[in-house]
Amino acid sequence: MLFLLDILIDGIKDTFQLFPYLLVSFIILEYLEKRFHHKNKEILKKRTKIGPLIGGILGGFPQCGFSTMAANLFSNHVITMGSVIAIFLATSDEMLFIMLSKKIDIFFILKIIGFKVLVGILVGFLVDLFYNSETGTESIHEECEKDHCNCSKDGIFLSGFKHALKITVFILIMNILINFGISFIGEDTIKKIFLQQANIFSYFISSFIGLIPNCFSSIFITELYLSHFISLGVLISGLLTGSGVGILVLFRSNKNLKENIMILSIIYFIGVILGIIVDLLFNFSFLFIHEMI
Repeated sequence: MLFLLDILIDGIKDTFQLFPYLLVSFIILEYLEKRFHHKNKEILKKRTKIGPLIGGILGGFPQCGFSTMAANLFSNHVITMGSVIAIFLATSDEMLFIMLSKKIDIFFILKIIGFKVLVGILVGFLVDLFYNSETGTESIHEECEKDHCNCSKDGIFLSGFKHALKITVFILIMNILINFGISFIGEDTIKKIFLQQANIFSYFISSFIGLIPNCFSSIFITELYLSHFISLGVLISGLLTGSGVGILVLFRSNKNLKENIMILSIIYFIGVILGIIVDLLFNFSFLFIHEMI
């Protein structure tokens, strides 16, 4: 009984800290819909050109709420695919606090965060260069129809609150199920998988764990690195794909499954590839310095 209670408490704690971000994003959507509904959509399109830059910087702040907000705004065509990917890749959450609690060099921590932000910005601009995301605000009506909330009679704040609350409840249910699944499998079992696959597959495993829409992923991967179970590159693979519940909100809110899978795939393989590159460069520089000495 205590086991189930702990899972429930963890799920509630992880979920309701995201509610303010969801509320803000829906209030923004309601405002934009009313403000631009009868105006040229080019106004919004011009504002999205530097989206990946803004997204990458915002994602670098120590929280996972911006990824939730970004998924919601993208699902309603307010920001581009490059912008949401930039935020997902740059998102930093529990990793920062764990490393600070272990008294890790602050410059090392800032290098990791800076690397994630830089990757997010560059990948975001590349995605927008090759994929033209349509922006507008009319899909908020589709959200209303899907949720059957009769929002046309409500004000901006009440309507935003209703949408935010419904998605929060959805995230809460999924968080509880994920926490239960992780507890059932056990952290020791996952550690054994890493140790048994301590080669090229470690990057794929780490990137996959990073995608788990729960704070467990970044905590677990960071602790493995600090305990010297995984390399720096494997850590980077998991941290790049760790965007909190942003992916969960994306699949809940965005009806375009092709776009969702594309975003998921880009993030996953960027994590794998850059993790491998980081370790190759690190090992090469170490050997070069050793030879010089």
